[in-house]
Amino acid sequence: MSVAFRRESDDEHKEPEFELPIPVGPNLVTPRGLRLLGEEIARIETAIVGAADEEARKKLQRRLRYFHTRQSTADVQTPPADGSAGIGSRVSYRLNKAEKMITIVGGDEADPASGSIAFFAPLARALMGAEVGESVEYQDREDAIAILAVEADPEMQA
Repeated sequence: MSVAFRRESDDEHKEPEFELPIPVGPNLVTPRGLRLLGEEIARIETAIVGAADEEARKKLQRRLRYFHTRQSTADVQTPPADGSAGIGSRVSYRLNKAEKMITIVGGDEADPASGSIAFFAPLARALMGAEVGESVEYQDREDAIAILAVEADPEMQA
């Protein structure tokens, strides 16, 4: 019989399962971000116990390994004491004549829809280190962003 007609099992045709990718660079988080990582780990561990089938359990275990890695590599940051923008800071700014406010957070806790962006996002990188009254460059425009207010975001604390 030709090898073309031989089929060992369905498993040989499945796509391989890879680990969830860990972002490159430091894992900077706020105290709240570290707490959220712990809560997610607890939620996944509970879901693993209640998982009905082996396939669902494997997917949950893969997510658990990701979050354990993120928790063990977390570098907790507090907002800068000197009043400049940094991780855990709530920054009010003016860009293109519109006033906006964002909070700079770690990558896993970022949610742009709710106003929190990751420290490695281009806007956050432009704002980091800026103080009230300064103008910073953004998207190759000098003085594109005017810093209106910088404060430690109380929600980002533990």
